[in-house]
Amino acid sequence: MSRYTTGLVVRDPSVPAELVELGLPEIGPGQVRVEVRAAGVCHSDLSMINGTLRPPHPLVLGHEAAGVVVETGDRVSRVQVGDHVVLNWQPACRSCWFCEHAQPWLCSTSSGVAALENGMTLDGAPVHVTLGLGAFAEQVVAPERAVIPVPPQLGFDLAALLGCSVLTGSGAVRNTARVQPGETVLVIGLGGVGLSAVAAARAAGAGKVIAVDVTEAKKGLAEAAGATDFLVSSDNLSKEVRGLTSRLGADHAIECVGRASTIRAAWRATRRGGQVTVVGMGAADDMVQLGALDIFSSARTLKASVYGQADTDLEVPALAREVLDGTLNLDHLITDRITLAEIPAAFDRMSRGEGARSVAIL
Repeated sequence: MSRYTTGLVVRDPSVPAELVELGLPEIGPGQVRVEVRAAGVCHSDLSMINGTLRPPHPLVLGHEAAGVVVETGDRVSRVQVGDHVVLNWQPACRSCWFCEHAQPWLCSTSSGVAALENGMTLDGAPVHVTLGLGAFAEQVVAPERAVIPVPPQLGFDLAALLGCSVLTGSGAVRNTARVQPGETVLVIGLGGVGLSAVAAARAAGAGKVIAVDVTEAKKGLAEAAGATDFLVSSDNLSKEVRGLTSRLGADHAIECVGRASTIRAAWRATRRGGQVTVVGMGAADDMVQLGALDIFSSARTLKASVYGQADTDLEVPALAREVLDGTLNLDHLITDRITLAEIPAAFDRMSRGEGARSVAIL
């Protein structure tokens, strides 16, 4: 008989998300059941309901979470009951072409899956779950490879952030941009991912970290993360950045919004020969237009950073150790601790550009 749990579900894009009772499947071989203790409210969840992405419905929201393993199926070896874990929304299969060529973040088994069924039910019928997890729920059933053990000394609220925002932002700086000491880094968009990128850039020894957002209210958060300069986004952004960089432009621009307009702004604010790293996930029909001559003469590089270009099984535990030893400070990232029922209000704050990360504590 299926167990039951409460989860946040969008039945239809035109109807607000609601807390409902869901049926959990019996776990099978290679699966685990996790009691969710904390779940971060990520912009990708908002994209599932505001039209940026168009997943199937009904849909259980949530993918950035941490919790405790409460049951394991046959042939599970990497965790046991009682382990504290971070959920991984893009677990590597370790056998596809990308995994075998050291690019597990592009795993063909899990990449591009906005939502799928995992045996969870709503009113007795199958329901889709965000990024294979549906983590805005009291409990989830997931493949063994979708959970990553972390030390029990790490708080669940901070652990949850490692599974998406922190890994994505820090990975963009460390793995994709490969920021070097003394370089100038521009970060556009200061949600949880952008602020994580700011902190990682400072930790990498960047000489100047210029943080940009649409509201002056983010200045304090940016400075707490390690920004040396803060700018409010405007049509003059390129000119302002060059004014801070001896008229050159930034060595690196980390775009954490996912819009054509901010990608172009990042491009224009980067020096000749610099690199633009796109982290934000945008809409399929939001086209980025760059002049062919501009591409040639500027010699800039435009790259995407998917899930921080990280091997999650290695880097999530490493990030956890950095938090515990004080190397990585995440305290500034959590601006609201809320309940599952308060997540819709957190989406509203996110839409208005307020705060950094809201984390539901279960």
